[in-house]
Amino acid sequence: MRKTILIIALLSMVVWACTKQSLKTTYDRQATFIDNFVTAQMKADTTATLVQNGGAWRLTLKDTLDTERDSLDYGGRVTMEYASYILSGASVSASNLVETSRKDIAVSAGWVLSDTTVFAPVTITLDKNLVEGLRLGLHGVQPQDECYVLFTGEYGYGNKENGTIPAKSALVYHIWIESIDNE
Repeated sequence: MRKTILIIALLSMVVWACTKQSLKTTYDRQATFIDNFVTAQMKADTTATLVQNGGAWRLTLKDTLDTERDSLDYGGRVTMEYASYILSGASVSASNLVETSRKDIAVSAGWVLSDTTVFAPVTITLDKNLVEGLRLGLHGVQPQDECYVLFTGEYGYGNKENGTIPAKSALVYHIWIESIDNE
C-alpha cells in the first residue's frame, strides 16, 4: 500500500513538472511572437518607442512623451478606444480580433453589427481588477498616445478562458488614449 502511494505521488510530480515545463515553453514562444511583432512595427515606424514593464510591452506609435503632462499612474483612470487581438504569430489580423470599442475596426473585420451603441470610448481604472498585462502596459501612457500593449498568457487570463479568448492566450491591445485622471 505504501509503495502504491509513493508511486502515485512520484507520477503526480512528474506530470506536474512536465505540465509546468510545457506552460513555460508556451509562454516563451509567445514572448518570441511579441518580440517579432515589436521588431516589425519598429522597422515600419522608426519613431515608435518601446517600454517594458514587468511582463508587458508597450509600443507607442504616436508618442506625446511630454514631461510637462501627466502620465497614467496605478489607481488612475484612463478613457480610451481599443481593439484586442489574440497573438498567435508575429502579426495580428481581423481574424484574431476578439473585442473592440471602434466601429470602423469591427466593420473592417466583417462583424455583423446589431447594436452600434457599444462602440464608444471606455473608461477603466488601473487597479488589481484589470488583467495584469494590460494594467502593467497602460502604466505611464499620456493623453493622445496611440500604442500597442502586448503580453503573454501568463500576464493575461492564464489557464482560464475569458469569453472568446482561449486559456493561455497572448494578447495585443491596440489603444488610442483620450484622457487620463490620476485623482
